[in-house]
Amino acid sequence: MEKHKKRNWKKITALLLGCLCLAAAAVTCWLSNLLVDMALCRPKESIWDNDAYASVEADVEASYVVDDKTQENMIRAYEKKELWLSEVKTEEVSLVSEDGYELRAKVYSGGRRQHRWALLLHGYGYTGRKEEMEYIGAEYGTRGWQVLSPDLRCHGESQGDFIGMGWTDRLDVIQWIQYILSRDNQAEIVIHGQSMGGAAALMTAGEELPGQVKAVVSDCAYTSAWDIFSRKLKDWYGAGPFPILYETNLIFQMRGGYSLFAASALEQVKKSSLPILFIHGEADDFVPLSMVYDLYEQAGGPKELLTVPGAGHGLSNYADPKAYYGTVFSFLKQYAAS
Repeated sequence: MEKHKKRNWKKITALLLGCLCLAAAAVTCWLSNLLVDMALCRPKESIWDNDAYASVEADVEASYVVDDKTQENMIRAYEKKELWLSEVKTEEVSLVSEDGYELRAKVYSGGRRQHRWALLLHGYGYTGRKEEMEYIGAEYGTRGWQVLSPDLRCHGESQGDFIGMGWTDRLDVIQWIQYILSRDNQAEIVIHGQSMGGAAALMTAGEELPGQVKAVVSDCAYTSAWDIFSRKLKDWYGAGPFPILYETNLIFQMRGGYSLFAASALEQVKKSSLPILFIHGEADDFVPLSMVYDLYEQAGGPKELLTVPGAGHGLSNYADPKAYYGTVFSFLKQYAAS
């Protein structure tokens, strides 16, 4: 009788443990799908009204806190951008990606039709769109460059089911390079990206590119999609990557078609022989400063590094525009006839 009771308790215990494991798996699966929907589907401004994303919103807002000097520089940059836009000719253009999405961009053509082209890549999120790069575009444009600025997939007016985090974007960027060359077969092209756009520029640099691509400028890029999501999980929720991020990656591979591990700017720069200028704000709380040192160390071609004291995420060009643009165009003068 006693043995029979023990056997029953073992069965009940095993059943309870099995139920708990299934419940835990269901919860982590639900959380992983939520993370995919939250972070890798088309950004919506309304998402920030949800209490579930309050910590994310606070982190993003903290990354853009600026001092008085930076604010003054932002006002000057806005005035310069508006003046440039009043003088420049703009054109809406589009192409279809290899996997069937319509991607849209703007071409900004100055009065001095030169063969220097800046391909500008914006950052991640609901504010991420081609117009975000017009501040930097004005600096290129007033120096006589032609500018092409696309909406990356799943942002702005471009179609897409999942954000590329730079990885699928790299193939789209190659198509935009070919588009520029179809307009101007004498073009000399520089890819200049910020945040996710910076990572996309670096990931593109690791591919086989036409000789007309002369250099890359990467501003506040992350090392890989896996690294930045791991960092944000820890910052926002105090959680490590196991098990949620591992399961998220597995689910995203099934839903989105690529691995967060594969989306690595670090691995791509190892393969690149292009000249790359790395820029990062020293007060960047969103993408840690340490990432730019890792990227710079691994870059295989000519390279230069600029870190800007006091600059938050994506704000180096406002915190110290003289150092930022002075370094950019000095670097490009060496490699792209700036």
